[in-house]
Amino acid sequence: MSGKYPGMDMATLSALAEPNRMEIVELLRGGPLTVGEIADRLGLRQPQASKHLKVLCDNGILEVKAEANRRIYKLRPEPFQALDTWAKSFLRVMEDRFDKLEDYLKELQNKDES
Repeated sequence: MSGKYPGMDMATLSALAEPNRMEIVELLRGGPLTVGEIADRLGLRQPQASKHLKVLCDNGILEVKAEANRRIYKLRPEPFQALDTWAKSFLRVMEDRFDKLEDYLKELQNKDES
């Protein structure tokens, strides 16, 4: 985790920035899938899908479980909880700014009425 962005791992954002990886994450929102299922649904070759899955696993976004000769991929909740916390911090800042702007506009309005 970066100290500059508390609770936010920039590697997570970087990994999710690639469109195929984002599509994989969207697919896995529906539940765990094998590499073959992911490749088929996205119209990727299996080696391409495997490469993207490796990046997502290496960045802690997915976990993989071996079942017989299959590898099952599923989302890990922690990176998305961190993203949510990070995004909510922006919302709080923006709400504070809007509150200050509203107070300032009321103050201006009161001056105009006097």
